[in-house]
Amino acid sequence: MSSAASSSIKIIAPARGFRGSLALPGDKSISHRYAMLAGFAVGTSRITNFSTGQDPHSSLACMEAMGASSKTTGRVIEVTGTGGVLRAPSQPLDCGNSGSTMRMLAGLIAAQDGDFTLIGDESLTVRPMERIRKPLTAMGARIDLTDGHAPMTIHGGPLKAIDFDTPIPSAQVKTAVLFAGLQATGVTSLSESVRTRDHSEHALRAFGAKLERDGERLHIAGGQKLHGIDVTVPGDMSSAAFFLCAALLFEDSNLVLDALGMNPTRSALLDVVSALGGVIKVLDVGEQYGEMVGTIQVNRSPRGLKGINISGSLSAQLIDELPVLAAIGPYTTDGIRIRDAKELRVKESDRIALVVKNLRAMGAEVVEHDDGMDIPGGQTLRGGVIDSGLDHRIAMAFSIAALRAEGETEIHGAEAAAISFPEFFDYLDEMAVR
Repeated sequence: MSSAASSSIKIIAPARGFRGSLALPGDKSISHRYAMLAGFAVGTSRITNFSTGQDPHSSLACMEAMGASSKTTGRVIEVTGTGGVLRAPSQPLDCGNSGSTMRMLAGLIAAQDGDFTLIGDESLTVRPMERIRKPLTAMGARIDLTDGHAPMTIHGGPLKAIDFDTPIPSAQVKTAVLFAGLQATGVTSLSESVRTRDHSEHALRAFGAKLERDGERLHIAGGQKLHGIDVTVPGDMSSAAFFLCAALLFEDSNLVLDALGMNPTRSALLDVVSALGGVIKVLDVGEQYGEMVGTIQVNRSPRGLKGINISGSLSAQLIDELPVLAAIGPYTTDGIRIRDAKELRVKESDRIALVVKNLRAMGAEVVEHDDGMDIPGGQTLRGGVIDSGLDHRIAMAFSIAALRAEGETEIHGAEAAAISFPEFFDYLDEMAVR
């Protein structure tokens, strides 16, 4: 997947509507954390509906390389952990395309004996890693980077607790510090200026760790043992984003999403969908190990698709969903304005530049800003040639925009969708009414 020349092309024809019911693959963020903690725990965990995306499987493979074992039967993965002792493998740990794997695993590995080298694909090698090195180094870890990037070598050893204030909103940095704090001497504390998704806190508690929250600060004591669990991963909200946006494009759309993860730190997306003109009914809701799970029905308001301003902490909360929201921006009446999203420039691709380029390829007007973009509403898009940059979220976002375009759209590098959502195009074909 390193060169666009070898990439696959998917043709998306316009649709007349969007209808159907789906249970989405397991949440990617939660699957990463369950894979790591199950691999680190004492005993065997049974994980049902683990993500089908490649990234969480990179996390699982890295844990296996360090001594965990796993067995898959249908939708269940059984992971037998190492009891808190990871062995340094003879080969580098391959994180694939997954920044989550590399950043979070660094925290788990930093307190272990031995030298661990983490590598990844071309796009992962240009993503920033200094942000986790700083706090881990303050705890006593020795980490070598290559100009602030992967490959990363961790010389593991004893860690001491720190009090850390996260300089940028990042659930991955928070997780690296919590995973290291779990093994450090003393009590590690951490505060966030913007509250990020709290899957790590729930996952650590699920596996038996004690975490305290005191106002804005989290505290985790070192020396705690984790124990295997039996758990089902809720459906992925970031994957749902594409279908939620598709449902907004058509007057008579009707979408039902079953067993969807409805964690409050991720449900900002549902608020935005409502603000744009989605009518969301919660048909059922429950909880497992701190994660809310529910079934929702989504239709479009008779008043149509309004616009929205996304900035400040909302941009941080929606960072993964911004590409698809931007892609449907031209179809809104008032347009979509995005600011404070500079982090999009250092994702799997420069997502601001690629969204702007591809909207223009479909005939849209858009103004690019350093930290976002302005997309006027009331525009008509025409089918075009989309460059995904081999970025899964760009490939999927413009497949949604293509549903309302005039004429067919070619998505180049469509196979990138498999990074997070291998079933995406099958589900899209099922739900789009043509």
